[in-house]
This record gives sequence, structure tokens and C-alpha cells, in this order.
Amino acid sequence: MRSTINTLCLAVLTIIAVFIVLHQAKALFAPLLAAILLGVVLTPLSELWEKLRIPDAIAAFLSVLLALASIFFIILLLEPYISQAISQGPIIQAELRETVKEAQRLLRGLEEISDDVVAAIEPSGAANEGSGEGVTLPSLTDALFYAPQFAAQFLIFTGTLYFFLLARNAVYDWLSATTAPIGQSDLRRAAAQVSRYVLTISAINFSFGAIVAVAMYWIGMPSPIVWGLLACLLNFVLYLGPVALIAMLTVTGIVVFDGAASFLPPAAYIAMNAVEAQFVTPTLVGKSLSVNPLLVFVSLVFWLWLWGPIGGIIAIPLLIWTLTVIQGFSDQVISDGTPGKI
Repeated sequence: MRSTINTLCLAVLTIIAVFIVLHQAKALFAPLLAAILLGVVLTPLSELWEKLRIPDAIAAFLSVLLALASIFFIILLLEPYISQAISQGPIIQAELRETVKEAQRLLRGLEEISDDVVAAIEPSGAANEGSGEGVTLPSLTDALFYAPQFAAQFLIFTGTLYFFLLARNAVYDWLSATTAPIGQSDLRRAAAQVSRYVLTISAINFSFGAIVAVAMYWIGMPSPIVWGLLACLLNFVLYLGPVALIAMLTVTGIVVFDGAASFLPPAAYIAMNAVEAQFVTPTLVGKSLSVNPLLVFVSLVFWLWLWGPIGGIIAIPLLIWTLTVIQGFSDQVISDGTPGKI
């Protein structure tokens, strides 16, 4: 009994120590794990190179080149719209200040609270009122300070991705040999599940973002393309991402429109998101990749706390990979051959 308790306590302490190390060494482990998961997502491409009998080194180089080119293309595509959104920040802040001041005049009994809200919204006090300097952009010094860190993480990410793709089969062989109940077929099936999930969700989110952009344009929201991009990107962070976008649409709707029309943008987005989440995604993703919503939420919250935005991106693919491997393990343990459930 005592040995069991000691083993359990040791396991708990080990897990806590591992996560403390992961949190403290985020700059090292975040790009490592992100690169490995991207390598798993690129499984169909790696299998295509194998069918074409392209040498492993060249195949890995081509996969990395295509992945990096796609990432840079997306960044270049998003940059003008992000700059546009930043440039409109002072305008939205000025209009929001006017809305708060109007609320001050209507709610004289809440003057102190209203003053706190105005002070929190104003960029640097009343002295800057009307100056239009609501958003502080990074200076050249800030850019030079962060450049070496970004370069180091980029090299870690690129190197890990290349060598994982190069030695993918050897990694699967090693894992199946060190974890006897988990065979290479289970690892390949988990990789295929993650790849299928990410590619399907990406197609859904890009289409959803385009529909949101059209809807925002039809409603009359400023910068509809920006809202479409936000809807696409935030939809990768299940539950929390849509909630954040609803809050942003509500604030912007109050600033842009008057009366009941102020709530039209968030209402339209909620309706579209409900259709996508309840009908489109379950139909295209399928029951084989369905995961308990509680596990999804807990995984998102944990990885967001641990690694921030990067953690939010990798949380669901990592959860699906882990659950698929566990399912493969349980399939071998169960003697009657009944498959386990994710």
C-alpha cells in the first residue's frame, strides 16, 4: 500500500516538474513541438514523396520549403489587413470614448465608474484626446531586441521540422520499439487522424471566414475582410476564439451603428457560427474524430496558459494524436477485440 502511494506521489511530482520545465523553457519547446505537429500534419505529402520514390533528404527539403512558403504567403496576405486594422484603432477608440461620455451624461449617478472606464479606454489621459495616437507600434529598438529571439526560434522550428520529416519512419520505429504495446501502425494511424483533422478544419475555417467577410460587408461593417480573417483564425481556437470575436463585434457594432442595429454584427456571427459548429463541422469531420467537449476545453485552457497562442493552436491536434494512440493501445489490451472510443 505504501509503495503504491509513493509511486503515485512520485508520478504526480514528475508530471508537475515536466510542466514547470515546459513552461519555463517555452522558447525552446514550443517551436519544437509545433514543428513535430506540423510534420505530422504533412503526413500525406510525405507519403506522396515516398510513392514517387524521391530520396528522403530531398523529400524532407521539399516539404519544409512548401510549408515555409505557405506560411510566408499567408503572412504577406494578412499584413495589409492587419496594418489597416491597426490604423483604424485610434478612430474606434475616439468613437468609443464619445459613446462612454454620452453614457456619462445619461447616468449621472455612476459618474465615478464612468470616469474609470474613460480613463482605461483613453490611450494616455486627456492630454492625448483627439490626437489619434491610440495604438503604440513597436519601435526599431523593440524590433532589434526581439529579432535574435525570433531568429533562434525560427531556426529551431525549421531544423526540427526538416529532421523529423527526414527521420519520420525511424522515429516511429523507435517509439514502437520502446513502447511495446503501441505499434507503428497505431502511430501512423494517429498521424493520419491529426492530418485529416487539421486539413479538414483548415478548409472549413477558410470557407467560414469568407462567408463572414461577405456577411459583414452586407451589414455595413468597416473592413469586412479583416473580420473574415479574424473569424477564420480565431475559429482554430475552439470555444474561446468565437467568444473573443463576439466581444469584438459587439464593441465595434456599438461604435459603428445606432440603436438595435448595434447588435446585428454579433448576432449574425453567432448564427453563422452555430450553423458551422452544429452541422458543417460534425458532418465533414465525422464521428471518428469527435472528442469529448470537456477534454477539448480543458486542453485549450491548459495549453493557452502554458504557451499562449502557440499552445492554443497545437492543443487540439495534440489531443487528437494522444487519444488516437491511447485508443490503439486499448484495442490491443481488450481481448475480445471491441474497439475503444475516443
